[in-house]
Order: sequence, then C-alpha cells, then structure tokens
Amino acid sequence: MKQYFKIDEWRIIEEGFNPEENKVAESVCSIGNGHMGQRANFEESYSGDTLQGSYMAGVYYPDKTRVGWWKNGYPEYFAKVLNSINWIGIDIKVDGETLDLAKCKILDFTRILNMKEGYLHRTFTAELPSGKTVKVDAKRFVSIARKEIGAIRYSITPVNFSGKLEITAYLDGDVKNEDSNYDEKFWDEVSKNVSSGEASLVVSTKKLDFHVCSTMKFDIVQVGRKINVTADTIEKEKYVSNTVVLLCSKGEETVIYKYTSNVTSRDHEKSELINVSKAALLKAYELGFEALLEEQANAWADKWKESDIVIEGDSSAQQGIRFNIFQLNQTYTGKDERLNIGPKGFTGEKYGGSTYWDTEAYCIPFYLATADEDVARNLLIYRYKHLEKAKENAKKLGFSKGALYPMVTMNGEECHNEWEITFEEIHRNGAIAYAIYNYVNYTGDKAYLGEYGFEVLSEISRFWEERVHFAVPKGKYVMHGVTGPNEYDNNVNNNWYTNRIAAWTLDYTIEVMNYLKEKEPARFEELNAKLQIKDEEIAKWKDIVANMYYPEDKELGIYLQQDNYLDKEQILVKDLDPKNLPLNQNWSWDRILRSCFIKQADVLQGLYFLEHLYDDETIRRNFEFYEPRTVHESSLSPCVHSILAAKLGMQEKAYEMYLRTSRLDLDNYNNDTEDGCHTTSMAGTWMSVVHGFGGMRVRNGQLQLNPFIPGHWNSFSYKVMFRGALLKINVTSENLIVSNESENAITLSVHGSTYTVSGNETLNIAC
Repeated sequence: MKQYFKIDEWRIIEEGFNPEENKVAESVCSIGNGHMGQRANFEESYSGDTLQGSYMAGVYYPDKTRVGWWKNGYPEYFAKVLNSINWIGIDIKVDGETLDLAKCKILDFTRILNMKEGYLHRTFTAELPSGKTVKVDAKRFVSIARKEIGAIRYSITPVNFSGKLEITAYLDGDVKNEDSNYDEKFWDEVSKNVSSGEASLVVSTKKLDFHVCSTMKFDIVQVGRKINVTADTIEKEKYVSNTVVLLCSKGEETVIYKYTSNVTSRDHEKSELINVSKAALLKAYELGFEALLEEQANAWADKWKESDIVIEGDSSAQQGIRFNIFQLNQTYTGKDERLNIGPKGFTGEKYGGSTYWDTEAYCIPFYLATADEDVARNLLIYRYKHLEKAKENAKKLGFSKGALYPMVTMNGEECHNEWEITFEEIHRNGAIAYAIYNYVNYTGDKAYLGEYGFEVLSEISRFWEERVHFAVPKGKYVMHGVTGPNEYDNNVNNNWYTNRIAAWTLDYTIEVMNYLKEKEPARFEELNAKLQIKDEEIAKWKDIVANMYYPEDKELGIYLQQDNYLDKEQILVKDLDPKNLPLNQNWSWDRILRSCFIKQADVLQGLYFLEHLYDDETIRRNFEFYEPRTVHESSLSPCVHSILAAKLGMQEKAYEMYLRTSRLDLDNYNNDTEDGCHTTSMAGTWMSVVHGFGGMRVRNGQLQLNPFIPGHWNSFSYKVMFRGALLKINVTSENLIVSNESENAITLSVHGSTYTVSGNETLNIAC
C-alpha cells in the first residue's frame, strides 16, 4: 500500500508536492468544528486539479434528481451539502506575476495537519516563471471555541529579490459543487459591503432560502510592525475583496492575518446575520491570531482528555486512530439536534453530506462512550423528529402504515435515487431500531423509551409487518426484493440480515411495550391512544417473530446471505488477480452482481449487532466462510470484521482489519479519498480498538472487558464514560489497569470476574 504521509503520532505530514495526489491531501487535511468545515485547499490561486470545499453544517440544496428512467416512488431531488463562500482566499502577485503552484517550480513543500492543537500548517518555497523565488508559511484553523470563526496567518518572504507585492484578500460566493447536475450554481447574492480592511458578503440558496453571511477583516505586518495602508476595494457578483500593494525586501517577511466569521440563517434571523457576524468577528480580531490559536489548542486539549486512545509500540496504528478521532470530533459536537453526520463529514461532497444508516450503526457507540449521553440522545431525537416524514416515505412506496426511514436524507425525506437502494435497502430501519436498544442498554436511560423510543419502534414494526408476506410452501414469513448491506448483490429474496433485524425489531418493540405497561402505565396509555396498537397487530408481530424464514446451509453450519447464494460461483478474494481490485473500479456492474464477492459485512453485520444471541462457534463458522469472500470496498466493512475477529481470538486478522479501517484514508486503500474522507466509518475504527482489542461490552447493565493486546504493541489505553463514571483503561501484556477518574464507584466484569472500582481509585488486574 502506498504511503502518502509520514508516520507521526500527532501530525499528518505531506512532504513534497505531487499534483496528482493533491485532492487526497485536501481531503485528509480538512479542518472543521461541527459548525463549518474546510478542505485543505490553498489560500493563493491554484490552477491545478483541486476540489474547492467550504461547508456550512445543515445548509443544503435539493438538486433535481437526474436519472435515465424515472420510476414511481423516486424522490424529486438528491440533497447536497453545498460548497459555500470561499473565505480562505488570499491571492498573491509578485511584480505582477501570480503565485500559482501549478505554474511554479516547487523547491520544497510541506502540508501538516496538527491534530493535537487543531490547525493546518503549510510551508513551501517556489520559483516563479520569472525566476523570482518566495517562501510561504501559512497556518489556519476553524475555532472549536468560537464556532463562527476561521483565522489565517499567511506569510511570504522574497528569497532572491526585492520588489512589489500585491495581496488580495477576498470572499467569493460565486462557487459551485463539483457534482452539481448540469453544472448548475446554487447561490444568489443577497448583499455585499466592502471598505478598506474589511468586507461582508451574504448569499442565499436558490431553493429553501438558506442564507450564509461571511465577514472578514485583515492586518498586514512587516518586520514585526502593523502597516496602515488603504486597500483598493473590488465588488463583483457574489465577490468582494481588498487589494493592497506594497514593497517587499529580500529576506524580509510580510504577514497577512485574515479573520473571518461565517454564520447562517439556521441559527439567526436573516435580518441579523451581518450584525451577528460582525460582532463575532470583532471579538476574534481584537483577541488576535496567537491568542485565538492558544484558545484553540486548549479546546483541543480538553477533547483529547476525553477521547484519546494511546498506542505504544506502533506509530502507524497510533497515527491512524488519532486521525479518525480527530475527524470525528471536528465533524459533530452534539450541540445541535438538527444536525447529523454525513459519510464524508466536512471533507468533501460525495454522498451529498446527508444522513445515512451509518450514524446509527457506527457513530452512536463512539459518542456514547466519549461524550455526555445527551450527544447520542440528540442523534436519536433527530430520527424521532423525522418520524412523520418516515411515515410519508412508506406511503409513497405504497404501504398503508408504518414508517420507512430514508436511506439518504437531510430533513427526513428520502432523497436517494438508485432503485436497488431507495426501494430495497430497507435494513436501514433495523439499524435505527438497534440504535435505540444500544443507547438504552449503554446508558440505562429507559425514560427515553416512553419519551421517544417506543413510538419510533412501533412505526418501524408496522412497516416490517406489512413488508413481509407468508409463503405457504415454506410455512414461513419471507421478504422478497431487498438489498442487504452487501450492495454487490441486490434485488434478492430473504437476505438473512434483513429478515433477522426485522424480526428482532418486532421482538424488541414488544419487550419495550411490556416494560412501559408495567413501569410507566400512564405514559403507555397516552402513547397507545395516539398509536392505536390493536391486540391483533401485536399477535401478528409475535407470529412473524416465531415464524420468520432464515436461509441457511446446515451442512456448512452457516446462514446464507440470501436464497441461493451458494449457487454463485464460489471464488475467494485471495484467488483474484490483484489488478481486478477494487472491483467497483475495474469490473462492470453486471459482473459484480453475478459474483459471490461481498462489498461489506452482511450476515456478519447481523451477528455483530446481535452477538449476545449467538454462541462463538456459530459466529466463527460464518466469519470463516464470509470474510474470505469480502473485498471490503465499503469503508464500513473492516471495522466489523476486526471486532468479530478479536472476539474469536483471531488476533492477526483483527489487527489486519484494524489497520485497514484506521488508515483507510491515510493510505487511500480504496482509491477514493480524493472526494472526501470516510468520516462515519472512522467511528468504526474507534470501535475496533475499544470493542475489538478492548473487548468492551455492556451486558445486563454492567460494563464487561475482555481485552487482548496485539503482539507487537507494548500497551494501549482508552477512556470511556459509563453511567456517571469516567474510566481510563490501560492494557498491557501483563495487566489491565482501570483508573476511575470520577467520584462515582463502578462495578465491572473483567474476563468474567467482577470488580468494584471506587471513585478516584485505580485497580490493577493481572491478565
């Protein structure tokens, strides 16, 4: 596997500039703060291959669906997170010559993402076509402490000349998405204002009328002194700028400090956007770059105290896990229940920046253990608030009742337009039901069931009730025409995982109903008055649970991915010519669909979710059959395999899959990082360490740990929050050290033995 970046435990380091790999580095070195994000584009002009990306959380556009053949039930649009106002721009001209790295001889270049303190740092020396050489040092960040603020320190030093330097700081709203249909632009100008040293720009989306306001101020410093100059101002459509021309001397540094505030109409009245933005900007400007950067470092230090994983003895693995945790922490903060987590976070446009089942299946566990429980609760409430839309989605597909949550959404409405996913990949409903169980099981917050959970579970169960049908020849309930998690096999009958998660959901809904009847009878009556669940409906659910059909091969002792899976030609991935991989970039779709190869965990996804219902030998037989047929071309695949391999004692396989998930983007495993990082799968990387190597589970309200340490690691440690306790867990080859960093005592199980750890106590257990 190609190494794109140097191995460093706290930094992502790109040394030397390779234009063919620029978009990969732009993705990997993206920065964000939950409110906005920015790809690692250059501040100065660049005419080479780049994906410009500045994103504002929750601001999207319903781009008209573009399909070759329209089908009943298709959504009208595909929701897209928008490339927003380019706020980082600082154009440079040297004696009238534009600084553009695509047209320069680059003598040295580094791009460094400092994960410990949360900033991007780039340095280079470039020789322009005229022979003039400059050194540039650019540092920028988006503030974790002040969500609206982005700040840049950009310095330029003449190496072999003295001359005229022209600096243009600008805001540009005349941008488009790379993936827009018909090259459509999505923004209209609302207003702009520019004067010497500052500017503001307000734009609105052509649909839905989101408004974004960016304001900027800047200073120029030479030889340590601020220069008072009058800037020439420029106004164009959706563009404002300040240009300053000054003399520069050989060897003397000129520094531009640019401060920007970005606010949206999601958070403020449209009439107040400029005032709010200017007020936030002024506070940041008065504080200054270095103080803001110190504030940023302190804020990140707090985040790392809660969520860091430390690996000793394997720098590659250490860098990988910290990169994944860093991206998760800068993508979602849990402070806004209207927001969710897109598969690419703030790092690119692919998948539209929308919400998928990834959140419930992969992200919930990370936020449960590394943040206050309200953060994960808000992710579930997000779905509760979309319940009516989910019921509408089911009706659009011809169902008389129940809720079908969308495969892709921004506001609860389905906006995905591939029929085999939109109509058939209905297992997403099961992931949402499982997330409710997972949340309650971990936190003990059973009040959530009466407040929100039961209503969602009931409507999902009603969908499953209508989606299955009774097959007389089998004497069982079956489900035809579905697509499981393995999207390399679609429109199948009786996908085992879909059937299993449907029956499990029905069973869990009945369990929750019985709990509410007993423990919260008044609330249950209130809910039932609204839901009108009849006895015959409950009887039907029980019948489906008892008589669901599950394809299996008794001779092999495995569950079949779907009916007739074994009729496919059975070839193992190891027997493929490597030039065929990844399949999705080398094979036709027809060839993929006819093959036995699996994109991601499918049967194993179900066994991962429901492992407490299956013995180890059942899981092992299925793992040993399906993993060799899995190409792991979904970012969501390696982590599930790593966790199951760890549970089964398959330590080498667990480590192999961990390294693949943790370095998926750093090493560009699937040759697709240029359009954004795989943010939601990064939570799976965390799970690979904590649930996999750490063996952490919650059973009957108790934390269980069954850890092992990869052979070449010296130790690893992680922190988890669990029911009022904050635990630091350190694993070595000889012992397990549990430090309770809270006042609350906790009882837990380690390798089957029970221990109580008092508040602020450390427990050392021999392994």
